[in-house]
Amino acid sequence: MAKAEWPRQSGTRLRPIRTSGRRRKHMTAALRGDASSLFAAPKTIAEHRADGSIVLRSPEPLHDSARCIGDWLEQWARQTPDAIFLAERGNAEAPWTTVTYAQALRQVRGAASWILSQGLSAERPLVILSDNSIDHALLALAAQHVGVPSAAISPAYSLMSRDFDKLKSMIALLEPGAIYVSATKPFAAALAAIEPLHKAQIISGNGADADALAFSAVAATPEIADVAKAFAAVTPDTIAKFLFTSGSTGTPKAVINTQRMLTSSQQAKAQTWTFLEQAGSDLVILDWLPWSHTFGANHNFNLVLRNGGSLYIDGGKPAPGLFATSLANLKSVMPTVYFNVPRGFDMLIAALRGDEALRRRFFSEVKFAFYAGAALPQNLWDALEQLSVETVGRPLPMVSAWGSTETSPLATDCHFLAERSGNIGVPIPGTELKLVTSGDKLEVRVRGPNVTPGYWKAPELTRQAFDDEGFYLIGDAVKLADSARPERGLFFDGRVAEDFKLNSGTWVSVGTLRLAGIAALAPLAQDIVVAGHGGDEVRFLVFPNILACRGHAGLPETADVNDVLAHDKIRGAIAQGLAKLKQQGANSSGHATRALLLAEPPSVDGGEITDKGYINQRAVLTRRAEAVARLNDDAAGEWIGCVG
Repeated sequence: MAKAEWPRQSGTRLRPIRTSGRRRKHMTAALRGDASSLFAAPKTIAEHRADGSIVLRSPEPLHDSARCIGDWLEQWARQTPDAIFLAERGNAEAPWTTVTYAQALRQVRGAASWILSQGLSAERPLVILSDNSIDHALLALAAQHVGVPSAAISPAYSLMSRDFDKLKSMIALLEPGAIYVSATKPFAAALAAIEPLHKAQIISGNGADADALAFSAVAATPEIADVAKAFAAVTPDTIAKFLFTSGSTGTPKAVINTQRMLTSSQQAKAQTWTFLEQAGSDLVILDWLPWSHTFGANHNFNLVLRNGGSLYIDGGKPAPGLFATSLANLKSVMPTVYFNVPRGFDMLIAALRGDEALRRRFFSEVKFAFYAGAALPQNLWDALEQLSVETVGRPLPMVSAWGSTETSPLATDCHFLAERSGNIGVPIPGTELKLVTSGDKLEVRVRGPNVTPGYWKAPELTRQAFDDEGFYLIGDAVKLADSARPERGLFFDGRVAEDFKLNSGTWVSVGTLRLAGIAALAPLAQDIVVAGHGGDEVRFLVFPNILACRGHAGLPETADVNDVLAHDKIRGAIAQGLAKLKQQGANSSGHATRALLLAEPPSVDGGEITDKGYINQRAVLTRRAEAVARLNDDAAGEWIGCVG
């Protein structure tokens, strides 16, 4: 997400929140120069209709995009055969295992030969249950190369689920012809649970697994002539993959992703991130974001493939015990662009503060940072900007984008510099947004070549997902940064279905209040669910940052979670945070009167959290109705009240 005003930069050591007007103007001018070398200038046309709706579009036409993503692999295997395409390592001390573009294409064609010989198709696709890896990437590319969809399913459904119900429903829907796992042992329970539902060949990345076909054998299959024929037959309308939505309730939906969706999305990205096509502009990405999600797969992975870059697969992630791996990898490979979700930036900021060498290298070498997955709390934005100014004399540019699995994912792009968090940018070339009044908000809808044709084997759900003009009903609300200047972008204004009214008739903007609450309770709140539907007051269910809470309370790492959350220092800090929020938003819809700290983390089976760490408000409120009842019980002693 990105900007309402241009940010600031200077060659002096300035604190961005406290700079004078003169210094801010200097920083603004300097950053505008940086932005012009990285990004296209934002342009937007607004069409105001008689029915009150507004259609926004870019005046820049979308240029021709590739026929399919396999064309990119073929191109770079010819032009830069020895360039590193993919790299991974088993641990922070191991050397990187790399695959060049030429090596990747050879293995893709070999695996594609096996896939054709097994009769895989859209009706018998490839399913991948494991995390990101070189084998995962090559097998998915092989299927897509010959017109067979791949479907990466979040490992959480196989490794963290207790009943495997959602995994079973996905396998039953897809009826796969082959299923890949990194090794059969970790997935044994999941494989046993789904065995009656398919007739697929199990492929393992572990060559020692006797109960599966080794991926190395699949990739070593001699290439057959039918591969070239099948590749030539791929069209922009060919299904490239199925990606599952997170599924707040019931069964996750399989979103059809065509080749056109993927290539047009990246073409629009190249027209907004103009540095990608500048001579000598190397693209290096170090990324953990899962390929079972559109951000990690369609945005980041395809960004590298389309532009002939190098993707170093980060085996860590922003979670306790795993972020140390991400930091070690960052010290080994400094990316051109740094991608992460808000929790990742939270942990990065803490690490940069304690490591001067890494801090200086990061802010000197990274062109800009990109955040997505959920809006970045303003306190994290401010902290990262301040660290950058103090380290290299200028703030690190921070940008974002907006979209969904159904928009592959890019619908808007903030390819300009933001003064604060929350701006999601402007429509990308070729994509239109329709803003429709919904209560006191503007519901946004999307139409373009990047939008899905629908859901697999779900015609009624597909019909319900579009309005009568073919705009996809994404369910989000937005606000214009400046109604007179649409090129200044849009601010994300929450999910339409999440907002609610208090008894007073006042609307509660859940998305806005959630971010404000996280900032006010920082660093103790990991995430917040906003409650109070049908009541007189807003109240918070808080997923705590346990590590931060232990540190704030002065407790050891072994301290029990319940003891940590009951500590007087924690309860006092939360109460003060609620009071701070009340001062910022005095009306009843702008602050919470109570908070309840949740010891149990978000549930995957319960649909409370997605791969990328986004909390589903409705799912939490439904699943934790008992916690909501305790929050509303005046006699209960667990909740923490707002002081003052």
